[in-house]
Amino acid sequence: MNTYKKTLNRVPTEFEAETQFELRPAASAAYRAAQETEFERLQKRLLAKELDEAATPELGPPLQRAASEAAALAWETLVPLLVFPALFEEKAAVAMRQTHRQARIWAGNELVAV
Repeated sequence: MNTYKKTLNRVPTEFEAETQFELRPAASAAYRAAQETEFERLQKRLLAKELDEAATPELGPPLQRAASEAAALAWETLVPLLVFPALFEEKAAVAMRQTHRQARIWAGNELVAV
């Protein structure tokens, strides 16, 4: 037997007049295009530098992925040109550590398999 009692509490609703907002672009299209161009140059320059320093071809795809991830995160901020280098540095370091670790694991497995 159900012992608790259900009560329906009706809450009166009142609606105010609709509020309208005027939307304006945060930055002009020309400014945004210039910023994107500068950002792409920065991304290519930093990626090329990392690829030159890496000197191993297997680091290419992980570093490119790190650059793409860092770029995506940087564009979510108000100052992507300022944030991108630090994000890319962190992501590139993680990608290199992971690639070197995978290479050591593969080398260890080859020794065991032989």
